Amino acid sequence: MKKCIYTIICFAIITTFYAQNYVSKLPNYEAYKAFRGKPLSDKFSNIESVKIIYDLKSKKIYYFNSTLIKLHYDFVVDYLGYSKELEIFNRDNYSNTDKNRNYLLGNLNHIKGTEKWIFELAASDHMPIPLIEQFYNLITETSFIGKNLKFYLNNRENIDLYELSKFKIPCVKSDYIFNELKYQEVVSGKNVGILKMYRTKDLEKIKPNKDEIIILDGTPEILPNVRGIIVNELQTPLSHLVILGKNRKIPIMAYTEVLKDNKITSLIGKKVELKIAIDTFYISETTKKIAEKSISKKKKLVVDNSITELVDLSTIPKNGVNYIGAKAQNLAYLIAIAKETPFKTPENANAIPFYYYTKHIQNKSISPLIKELLDNPDKDSAQWINNQLKKIRTAIKKEPIDNVLITKLNEKLGKQTDFKNFRFRSSTNAEDIVGFNGAGLYESKTGILGDTIKTFEKAIKQVWASVWNESSYWERELFGIDQQNIAMGVLVHRSFPDELANGVIITKNIFRESLPGITVNIQKGENSVVKPEKGEVCEQFVVYNFTFEDAKDPDFDVDFTSNSNLNDNKPLLTKKEINNLYLVSKKIESKMSRYWKNSSSAIDMEFKIVNQSRDLYIKQVRPFND
Repeated sequence: MKKCIYTIICFAIITTFYAQNYVSKLPNYEAYKAFRGKPLSDKFSNIESVKIIYDLKSKKIYYFNSTLIKLHYDFVVDYLGYSKELEIFNRDNYSNTDKNRNYLLGNLNHIKGTEKWIFELAASDHMPIPLIEQFYNLITETSFIGKNLKFYLNNRENIDLYELSKFKIPCVKSDYIFNELKYQEVVSGKNVGILKMYRTKDLEKIKPNKDEIIILDGTPEILPNVRGIIVNELQTPLSHLVILGKNRKIPIMAYTEVLKDNKITSLIGKKVELKIAIDTFYISETTKKIAEKSISKKKKLVVDNSITELVDLSTIPKNGVNYIGAKAQNLAYLIAIAKETPFKTPENANAIPFYYYTKHIQNKSISPLIKELLDNPDKDSAQWINNQLKKIRTAIKKEPIDNVLITKLNEKLGKQTDFKNFRFRSSTNAEDIVGFNGAGLYESKTGILGDTIKTFEKAIKQVWASVWNESSYWERELFGIDQQNIAMGVLVHRSFPDELANGVIITKNIFRESLPGITVNIQKGENSVVKPEKGEVCEQFVVYNFTFEDAKDPDFDVDFTSNSNLNDNKPLLTKKEINNLYLVSKKIESKMSRYWKNSSSAIDMEFKIVNQSRDLYIKQVRPFND
């Protein structure tokens, strides 16, 4: 009888909470569940959130339904009688003073599946520490969480104050959340396929079937042509797997427990439907039909072999994409933009035109191998094709290069004395273009001026050979790109042995599209952002602009998702450097949209922080194909 009464009371409490849109206390988790919703930002995949407001005048706290009421502003207008415009609300209630503040605005976040509770402010909120601590204490007093609550340091301002021991409440950085992540949406969507499991090293010899959804024990070097992918490693949001996956438009997720999840492994060999969303996934056996995947119409490639001289990129070449490739052409645009914007570009930038690659592969030891590959009617014979690709690469590297090219390079680069090491980078007619990113498909190599081991010739041939890497060949095949007319130009510029940090910028907020900003991934030294080593966590943040564009000293707001574990989880850039990164990237975005004649496209840039003067170098720009 007592059990029945208890059940009725609990049901009554839950029903009461669901019937209300706000309460002044959260006595238990059931009450929290009644008001929880998704955070406005998708920066984490395992967070549920309840919004909180403290009215400074009435001294009342409100926990409100965060599914029905999306914004703090909506609540104060609809329930508290606030009548001013949104701009005034933001100016007064996110300021660095209590003057004119009506409210304290926050979020009570829970990391799902854990006992971790986080008090978070908007990254744009410059609330003074005494008010933060007052707000924190109010939440501990009016909720069941008590002193288990932690304050999340999500912006640079509070991280700096924490390092100076200014806070008297328990604070945490992004690693407190990131270390709990088990699931991560990489590419959302759904598909039907046969569930199979592979070891990543086996993909060198085995080609999964097109009708499969595959589970992998790591991150693949080559993205297989399948219906969906589940990896057991969390991904950098701007990694090659993510970018190529978005291009493919197939569902991809990371789930660290996948190899131990019996519910999933019991489905191996069966036809399943996989659905991936930002905060969860579903996989179950199905009788649904596996839809046929059609290849788009063959995309013809343009090859202009009429240019035989090295192309100096200090001047923008006309129609250069047809004879030096998009990557080299885009660097020429960057060099022009840098003349009026505070960033640098790689010095001594030149391009080797398609002519020399075309001439090289016409050699009798190479061209028959390529013809045999492309004339082969059995395109599904993966092992034969991969063996043939290896033969082509070997032949390209073995044949001597045209000595005229090496002479021209030595003459051109030997005129300066600042640099000995030069980076040779791919610039094909099938990468960095709208609709086909080609991220990570081709190789870059270093050559040293006058060196007898790391020669220019060796570096160039290695780059040329990467046209016929398994990853690049199969990706072009998948997208219906003309394999007959693929051509490789080579972008040459000084190398960067002295980089302090490197990163990628996307000129949009990829976690909350309704709120403009830029998304940045950065890592210490030359450690890769796009292909991180196992266990490495890069720094990630979004920069928002809530200041006027013509402000004399704009100060942008920064929302950290993770900090580099190679830098003791401390920010890699100063506040001034972050501000400059925003201004530079938006200037480049504006200029590049005119060059590309696409005013709405976000762009993808790679940058470096170099030498003790911490110079900002932008080394690459391309359309962001999301």
